[in-house]
Amino acid sequence: MTANKNVNEEIMVGEGVKFERIRRITGYLVGTLDRFNDGKRAEEKDRVKHSV
Repeated sequence: MTANKNVNEEIMVGEGVKFERIRRITGYLVGTLDRFNDGKRAEEKDRVKHSV
């Protein structure tokens, strides 16, 4: 017979998995805006933000 740690413990799918946000801006897939010039940063700022 096997012993369970805690039968009532809820495990979240993906818990502890690190991920990086990837966005598509001006045709490029980017994680951060560090390398963008002022024009591209302004374009990203002016975009409509959609929430889930």
